[in-house]
Amino acid sequence: MGHPRLPSTETAVVAVREVASAYNLEMTVTDDIGADQTSRRASAGAFAVLDTDGSLPHEAFIELGGAPAVTVQVFPEDDAKITVDGVEFEDVPRDSVPAFLRSVYGGIAYVKGRFFPPGQWLVVPLPGDETYKELVPRAMLSPWLARNFRS
Repeated sequence: MGHPRLPSTETAVVAVREVASAYNLEMTVTDDIGADQTSRRASAGAFAVLDTDGSLPHEAFIELGGAPAVTVQVFPEDDAKITVDGVEFEDVPRDSVPAFLRSVYGGIAYVKGRFFPPGQWLVVPLPGDETYKELVPRAMLSPWLARNFRS
């Protein structure tokens, strides 16, 4: 079962807004529009607003209030970076962002400790067979991460 297609940065922001509303979270959005404004367009000319294909790239940075502290950076290339209490998940498909957030706020995501490789991992399962795992830096076990620890 796939995720609903989010064809643009704006539709991804709307989808995140719906998740924030469902969990009563405050949300702030910063939009960067234009090749000279987006983070991955360093090769754009000094005043180049359009990409070489004539499109207008749109990137959004979303901050969600509450615990855990979550930010979502939605890129024009159909992916996002989601940070949960300092743990960064790079290259999350834009279509997976709402399900990822529902897993985090719905109590499905958890922290798991392992002997090998050693460390603690934030595990975010999504519907279907999609699961994201990232190493939790040792000094960054926040109260929310510690509460969601499973052995």
